[in-house]
Amino acid sequence: MAPPAAPLPGDLLIDAADEIAIRQDLTLTALGKRPADRILTVGRLLDVHSRQWREDQEIVVKGRRIAYVGPAGSWQGEAGERLAEPSLSAVPGFGEAHKHIESSHLTPEYETALVMPHGVTWVCEASHEFSNVNGPRNLEFWLTARRMGSPMKIFPLPGSAVPPTAYEWGGGHFGYDEQKGFLAESLMVAGLDEVMDWPAVWNPENPSYDRLWGMIRATFEKRGVVEGHAAGLRDLATINAFAAAGMASDHEAWFVEEVWEKLSHGLFVELRPHSLPDIIKGLIAKGLSDWSQIAFVTDDRSATDTLKIGATDHNVRLAIENGLAPEIAIQCVTLNPARHMRLTPWVGSIAPGRFADIVLLEDVPSLKIAKVIADGTIAAEGGSYVGALPRIDWPDWATKTVTLGRQLMAEDFRIAAPSDAPVAKAALLRPFHWHDDFITMELPVEDGAVQRDASRNVTKFAIVDRFSGEAKVSKMFWLGTGPRDAETALGATLGHDKHNIWVVGSSDAAMALVANALAEQQGGWALASGGEIVARVGYEVGGLMTARPAEVLDAEMQALYAEGAKIDWMYEPTFSPRWWPGFPERLSFATLTCAPWRWVLVAPSPLAPDGFVNVATGATHPIVW
Repeated sequence: MAPPAAPLPGDLLIDAADEIAIRQDLTLTALGKRPADRILTVGRLLDVHSRQWREDQEIVVKGRRIAYVGPAGSWQGEAGERLAEPSLSAVPGFGEAHKHIESSHLTPEYETALVMPHGVTWVCEASHEFSNVNGPRNLEFWLTARRMGSPMKIFPLPGSAVPPTAYEWGGGHFGYDEQKGFLAESLMVAGLDEVMDWPAVWNPENPSYDRLWGMIRATFEKRGVVEGHAAGLRDLATINAFAAAGMASDHEAWFVEEVWEKLSHGLFVELRPHSLPDIIKGLIAKGLSDWSQIAFVTDDRSATDTLKIGATDHNVRLAIENGLAPEIAIQCVTLNPARHMRLTPWVGSIAPGRFADIVLLEDVPSLKIAKVIADGTIAAEGGSYVGALPRIDWPDWATKTVTLGRQLMAEDFRIAAPSDAPVAKAALLRPFHWHDDFITMELPVEDGAVQRDASRNVTKFAIVDRFSGEAKVSKMFWLGTGPRDAETALGATLGHDKHNIWVVGSSDAAMALVANALAEQQGGWALASGGEIVARVGYEVGGLMTARPAEVLDAEMQALYAEGAKIDWMYEPTFSPRWWPGFPERLSFATLTCAPWRWVLVAPSPLAPDGFVNVATGATHPIVW
């Protein structure tokens, strides 16, 4: 299959005038008055609008778009080439309403090569990760790969969580003016990324109240979609308030009754794989007949996990295995998310005007993918990516994002005792600590410093500001996580959602060693043991991603896992295994500050000088006293 014609500016959906020129050409092509580039005939085609299969259909492609769909031989025009796949079933390219590409840890061009063989041809990028690293160039970053020829359609949603709370700061700050500018710049911008700071939405006294409502206002003015994040919000009053605020969706629902209530109150529910089987079975048992308000998403999935289980095609298979009809399951990754995100003129179905993105299936119930067509040309075949993979030399604004300004020393991680007493009281947290109060414990004091206590699973955790060039450090004690072995530390620049450096360790010197290594390599993971760095993973772009193939990144991750397996990691038996962060990825989520978190550790700021703050109330408290 020959490549499509040279890209028109309208293929980026930047300028409405360019889009009109494309559609004027498609109109005449559909009427047979202008030639098409190719005709693809398939054995059958899924009309996702009616959930019906149409036999022996032809798809007429002009440039990167579909001009005509109908019975084979019905189009009255001339085409440059004709292709036939009589044994295959055509369904639309899969899409995601909510995905953090940064969590694959691959730049967009390599993410495309990873997921397109799994049928994914478009995605709504929830961009608060890179936004928090370099907010001003956020849109430029997400459109670069497409401009350079990548077949993936990335629809950026600027981050509402920039910063995640009023108590954080760094590489970006978005409000009304910024969101208005993003929405005016490109038709690719579909709305506002998940609104996570629920206390700032409902409480007029919260310091982020005006900023968040400004972004919501700007999104409404352009008829964009306001994506939500309703983790832990399950009582009826809060669900009503959440919907009343204009939040259009939730991807954090865990339980059938929770999903049912949120659907009943007008929320679009985006199901993730960990809760998908139970919810699918539960909704079927409840007799749900209209699934149009449901989509499947991966949200955060590393390249390593995608190599193991797949992309959103894995979600579709899970749904089918748990009783959902294949046609409905396919709707949940095609038409449903496209409708919700108001993107149906471009994606979500095999229909005129849409991008020519088609997944050709050998077998529908098992979702066995034979080929993937994107922009009208074959992008994947036999499980391998064969599409365009542009070479992007990412500039310094994307690759020089870790700025400490000095070498960190062990002293930076020392927690001074408040008095000469042999013990001190300490405020502790553990990952996913959602209680109103922090944990209080007495810890020993030696040489004027409060000490860890490995016998009680207490270690030290720190956040290092990587944006100001001052390397400000906040530190505290953690329960039930971290290394028990001496002179050991683990750290990363991937720390949802602010993405400062975080380090957990059994010695201050090892923590300093890790933080300095991360700055030297401009992001990623570093593991120290025995006084040296024993494993590294490079995320040189934004401190979040790498511009390398998924297999290369996975090899580094496997080396990190292997070294990590040699270390004795603390584990708190009372901590639910379902939420146990493990080693190493889920530790990166332990610094989340969005609802339903309360007490958290952030980089020092005027509103939280020690970094320890209750993000629901704004209260602060010393780490030791």
